[in-house]
Amino acid sequence: MAPRLSGVTRASSLGPIGAFMKDRGGSIERVLRNCDLPYAILEQPELIVPLREQFRLLERAARDTGDPYFGARLGQAVKSKELSAFGAWVCKAETLGDAMTRAHAGLNAMLQTSTVLTVSLHGSRARWSIEFIEPETEGRHHNEFLALGYAMDIVRVYAGPHWRPDLVMTALPSGSPRSPLEDIFQSEISHGHAVPAIEFQASLLAHTVHTAQLMPGHIDETREPPIPRQSDVLATTAAVTELALQEGYPRIDWVAAKLGTTSRSLQRRLSECGTSFADLVDGVLSRHAKSLLRDSGASITDIALKLGYSDPAHFTRAFRRWTGTSPSAYRQAASAI
Repeated sequence: MAPRLSGVTRASSLGPIGAFMKDRGGSIERVLRNCDLPYAILEQPELIVPLREQFRLLERAARDTGDPYFGARLGQAVKSKELSAFGAWVCKAETLGDAMTRAHAGLNAMLQTSTVLTVSLHGSRARWSIEFIEPETEGRHHNEFLALGYAMDIVRVYAGPHWRPDLVMTALPSGSPRSPLEDIFQSEISHGHAVPAIEFQASLLAHTVHTAQLMPGHIDETREPPIPRQSDVLATTAAVTELALQEGYPRIDWVAAKLGTTSRSLQRRLSECGTSFADLVDGVLSRHAKSLLRDSGASITDIALKLGYSDPAHFTRAFRRWTGTSPSAYRQAASAI
């Protein structure tokens, strides 16, 4: 059985990482180059990124800033309501308990796969844990701390902006230093757990939205592409191909590497699904081309370059193959409609 592909997440889950790094003397541009990821993930938070690549990016960001607790500090700067439509939808729930129920129900469909949220009661305390079902280890603890930061912010929507958990449980080795993390989280730290979690008074589950944390009334989900199911090879590959397109014409070796597999293995799996990488790329490029021709005033030359073609003639030939008409004729017809 072929190993499964990497889980995925929205670029929005990185929070304000660009400004955060700049404030600490780092360079997000340098880190993105090092990770071979497009700068577009900072400008288009709806883009889908392989989860393993987010792990790596956080690890390189920690090295770039010289901060071994980078993920934990970034996690204290994030806001759940900015975490795509998912975060806004979760924090519109009536009570914290309802919000956590929404988070569990919507996470894999709206924001991130390969991730499991669990809540359990331990006497008077509630424990909210998060587990990443990914084999990658590089940068994993940074992503775990970032996720705990989002969980804490959701609780603060209901408990107030100055709330802190009673206990933060980490998956770091039991002998790891606790003081640096206690300073960051302003909470008691316990290491050596199977999965990271936060503990707090269970009575908070009934709290309604804190007045200082009221959410805007409108949630716009129209700009967000759907999150592909973990088992959907075609949709997952197409989503990462969309990411590759931000840097030029998509290459199978780049897409395969980001998904944690090889070009040959990915091509084989696509063949089993009745398609090829070339056909999949054609579908992605065709959708983008039609959208740009309909909805933007960009010239055909600019659209060709944006889609990774060396000149408009190559783009025009490809567009005729996809649609049976030229880009200019398609635009004219779309404008008339």
